[in-house]
Amino acid sequence: MNPSSLSLWVIPDSFARMKLLLTGPPGIGKTTVIQKVLQGIDLTAGGFFTQEMRKGGRRVGFSVKTLDGKEGVLAHIDYKGRYRVGRYGVNVSLFEAMALPELETSLRGKELIVIDEIGKMELFSQRFRKMVKQILDQEERHLLGVIHYGREPFVASIKKRRDVDVISVTSANRDGLPSQIIMRLQKR
Repeated sequence: MNPSSLSLWVIPDSFARMKLLLTGPPGIGKTTVIQKVLQGIDLTAGGFFTQEMRKGGRRVGFSVKTLDGKEGVLAHIDYKGRYRVGRYGVNVSLFEAMALPELETSLRGKELIVIDEIGKMELFSQRFRKMVKQILDQEERHLLGVIHYGREPFVASIKKRRDVDVISVTSANRDGLPSQIIMRLQKR
């Protein structure tokens, strides 16, 4: 079941744990939805967020922040690394050093794994790709994340999985999504 744009959806009872990925254009509120869910649940959670870095009203990069409080620069206009997305150099080594241990720890002992996001920058890491697949293939943990809006082959393969629900976040549904997701998590 992969709805493209719903304000309410039903998760089949056959799935042991909820695996929900939000998608939509930049700035629509995907990360905000996840943050509101985290504030409203009583589950142990681990994972990471990516956030814009701004200077003088202009976006200059992206940070990665783990749920346990570590933070670093994922990508920046001044970073001259080998990996690039538009004008941003991506620090894959830092991403792997911060995000992967957090995901590994979460996979061993948290009830909910947060991945914000499975996107172009993060997908430069082959180790991250393997970790995402490992998380998707297990049934003991809930997954709540953001997946790139585009059609990159790895992203497309995730969106096609029967055990993953992909919800397009829109201005019409974003305010109601947190409470709907919380209700589904509490039923599991």
